[in-house]
This record gives sequence, C-alpha cells and structure tokens, in this order.
Amino acid sequence: MLMLGAVTTLRERVEEADLPLDIPDVVTGRATRDALLKQLDDYVIPRLRSLDAPLLAVVGGSTGAGKSTLVNSIVDAEVSRSGVLRPTTTTPVLVHHPQDERWFSDDRVLPGLSRVTGAPSKDDGGNALRMVASTSLPPGMALLDAPDIDSVVSANRALATQLLAAADLWLFVTTAARYADAVPWDLLRQASERGTAVAIVLDRVPPEAMADIRSHLASMLREQGLSTAPIFGIPEAGLTAEGRLPEQDVARLRSWLTALASDARARSVVVTQTLDGALGSLDARADVLVDATHRQAHAVAALNKASHVAYLDALSNVEHGMTDGTLLRGEVLARWQEYVGTGEFFKQVESTISKVRDRITAALKGQAPPAGDLGEALQTGVAALINAQGQGAAATVARQWRQLPGGDWLLDQTPELAKASPDLSPAIERLVRDWQGEVLELVRGEGKDRRTTARIAAYGLNGIGVILMLVAFAHTGGLVGAEVGIAGGTAVLAQKVLEAIFGDQAVRDMATKARKRLLEHVQELYAAERLRYAAALDGVGTRERQAERLADAAAAVKAVR
Repeated sequence: MLMLGAVTTLRERVEEADLPLDIPDVVTGRATRDALLKQLDDYVIPRLRSLDAPLLAVVGGSTGAGKSTLVNSIVDAEVSRSGVLRPTTTTPVLVHHPQDERWFSDDRVLPGLSRVTGAPSKDDGGNALRMVASTSLPPGMALLDAPDIDSVVSANRALATQLLAAADLWLFVTTAARYADAVPWDLLRQASERGTAVAIVLDRVPPEAMADIRSHLASMLREQGLSTAPIFGIPEAGLTAEGRLPEQDVARLRSWLTALASDARARSVVVTQTLDGALGSLDARADVLVDATHRQAHAVAALNKASHVAYLDALSNVEHGMTDGTLLRGEVLARWQEYVGTGEFFKQVESTISKVRDRITAALKGQAPPAGDLGEALQTGVAALINAQGQGAAATVARQWRQLPGGDWLLDQTPELAKASPDLSPAIERLVRDWQGEVLELVRGEGKDRRTTARIAAYGLNGIGVILMLVAFAHTGGLVGAEVGIAGGTAVLAQKVLEAIFGDQAVRDMATKARKRLLEHVQELYAAERLRYAAALDGVGTRERQAERLADAAAAVKAVR
C-alpha cells in the first residue's frame, strides 16, 4: 500500500529529527515532533494497516463533565471509576465487545501504554490502558474514557490530548455551565482543522434551557467548521441508585453509537473522514519540524565553523611566529651567543664579514662548541609557541560557542571542551622531538658525498641540525632595537656556516622543508584537537540533510494522498 509505505517513511524521518540543541524556539519544534510521532504511532499507521478494525470513540472533556458516568451509563456497568474527587480518571479505560479484544490487546494502537485487566488499582498509573470487555457495547465500536483535558495534573492533560489524537471519533462531553470554556474549544478547533469526526454530549442542562443552549452551542460549532457534529443533550437530573444516568437520558446516544457500530458503511465514512483529516494535517506540522531541523542544522554549522576558524587562526599564528623572529628571542639568542662566541662578535658581523668567514673556517677546522643548550632552547621555544596557540584556540572556541545558539548547552554537556585537551602538552613534546629527528634526516640526506660528510662530522651532526633549525626561523620581522642586529647576525652567520657545507641552494631548500614539515605536524595536531568539537557536534546528530529527507517524506505522503 503506497500510503502506508509513505507514512512509515515519514515516521522514520520524524524520529530522526530529534532537535537536541537548546536553541530559540526549540520547544515548539520538539512539541510538534512529539505530537507527530504519537499520532502516527497511535492512530495513522495502525488505522492504515487495519482499515476494518473497530471504530475507536474517545470520550473526552473538561474536569467534572461526567465522562466516566456517561461511559458507565452507556454500557450499563461500572467500568470506569467516577466520583467527586478530582481527577477521577487517571488510567484510561477502553471498553470493547469481547469479539473485538484482539484489536486492542496488543500494541496496534497506543503502543506506549501497557495493557491491564481486572479490578482497578491505584498502582495502574497513566502509562497503562485498562481493558474492559462488555457485551453491552456492540462489536465494531470501542469506547475509551480519557483523563480530563484541563486536569490539574499535567501528565493527565498530555495523555488526554494524545488519546484524542488516536481517536476515530471524538465523543466530546461538556456541560451547560462550561460549554463555552476556552480549553475545550482549543481542542475542538484542532479537531476541525484536522477533519476529525466529532459528536458533542451536552450534559447537565436545565430542561427549561435545553433549546437555547443547544442552539447557541450549534452556532458555535458552525463557526468552527463543525456544523455536522451531532449534539446529544442530557438534562440535569439525579443519578440512579447505581450512580448512572437515567436510561431515557442516554437512550438516544446509545442508539446512535449502536447504529454506527452496526453499519459498516457508516463506520467507514467516519474512519475515512478522520484518517483523511489526520493525513492532511501532517503537511503543516511537518513544515514546522522541517524549519526547526533547518535551524538546528544552521546552529551546528555555525558552531562547527567557529571551531574550524579558531584552529585555522592558531595554525596561521604558529606559521607567523616561525618566521617573524619570535623564536629567536630571549633564551635562544643567549644560547646562540654561547655557541659561536661573545656578544661583541655579533657587533662586528655586518662591518667585518671577512672575520665572519674566518670564524666559520676556524670552526669547521676545529672542535665545534656543544649544541645541546641551543637545541633545548629552540625546542622549548617552538613547543611554547605551539602550546600557546593551541590553548588560545580552545579558549576562543569556548568563548564563541557561549555566544552562539546551542553552544552553551553543548559546553554544559561536555565541559572538557572549554579548554585544550590534557594530552596537548605531551603531544607537542613528541611533535617537536619528531620534527628535530626529521631535521637531522635532512642533514644526513644532503651530506652524502665524502667531502660534505667530513665537514658535518667536523662540526657535529646535532650541531648542524640545530643551526638548520635556527636558519629556518631566522627572520627579523617582529624584533626591535638591538634584537634586530643580533638576529641579523644570527641569520647571516648560521646561513654562512651551512652554505660552506652544503651550498646556498641546498640550504634554502632544507630550511624550507624544515619549516614545512613542522607546520604540517602542527596542522595534524590542531586537527586532532578540533576533532573533539566535531565529535560533540556529531553527537547531536543534526544535519541539513535530515531536514531535506523530512521534507521529501512529507511531500511523498502528500503526493499519494
């Protein structure tokens, strides 16, 4: 059956759209989704699967309208508890002919309610459906006594609304004193909009006012598009000894229900009217849910972009810090001075370049000073730069998420995202060590011939590696005052040392490769950090594609209707 398949697919798409992010207007979207799921599960899908199932008439109405008394009177038995204490009906009661038990004993309709039988118990609760068989009710018709639509207990109100949405026919009970109240008419307007079949029971009407009240109620029904709804008036009178309405007062209603149950064609008309109305109402509610899903998807995209941009900026800042002289400040400069000579030497660099060359030559012929302290200073500086930007990116993401829809909720759910991961610092240490190893491999790769190998050996592989790292970072941007001259001397001297061993083009290539490999490592590290935010967003399960699938499913239902 095309319609059943289309509606089943729509139900799957509605369930997917769980709207997890707490963003503006999400309450409306969630309420729409819950109502859609319940009506699809409780009524539309079961009815499409079993068009010949008994007609289900749900008896609903306001507090104290006499719903339970009416049900007991129709079947002439105490099947639903009645009384002056409110609320009296907390567990819904479904009365059916014994032959129809199979239609209601399983979860074909109202699958969320467990079935109970036997004497009523205070432990039944609102999640149970009490099944009562009665031969007073004809086959083909079942009556369901629902909780009050305006109950002081919110769970009862929600259940009453759910049960009415599961009905083929609303048997709406009101009184002469309350028939114009707002709450009943809100539900009756919904019935009209959804095309639900409705019958009105006007209870406790003073006999002398019956004609006037019926006339006024009929005009109100016409205004709401319910002109075909029959009205059954029950005059105000004392109850029988058994607590039921006098027989003559319910005879007309009972006869109408019996005739409806006995006439397959009449039942089909009612079922078709309500089913078509329910199917027609899916469009507007699906549109509400599609819009809500779009808003969720847009919120996810904005949050995702915020984390992406924060770590892109962090990577850019690291790249800038690698080439603006930042890594040649402080400790690195001091260690470099110790490595090649005193600070006085650097003052002579620009004016006496020949002396620089002499110094290089002497260094190459003699024993080079230890490079360990300089290497450690470089390692510390690089690690500090990467760590500072990584920590800053996490703080930026947290700050921006707090300002974006849904971000507060996500950070409350995953507070660890408010800062960098605890593994960041150890990961950076491993990264820098690995990179230093790659720099040494670059040196080995370039020093293949005997002459170059000898020069490297004379100065020490680690020493040459440290000098290459220094050259990779030896740009003067960002330095001021005396630092510029020192850094300039650093760049010139380090460059000349390496050029004397490898040649100028090889040095440029190695320095470029060293910077590129370090930046690639940092990019991988920050990508792993950003995955934490992507995982949190994946966890909410909201994507633009969900909205599209939902809209397509709703359109498919409309196409086959």
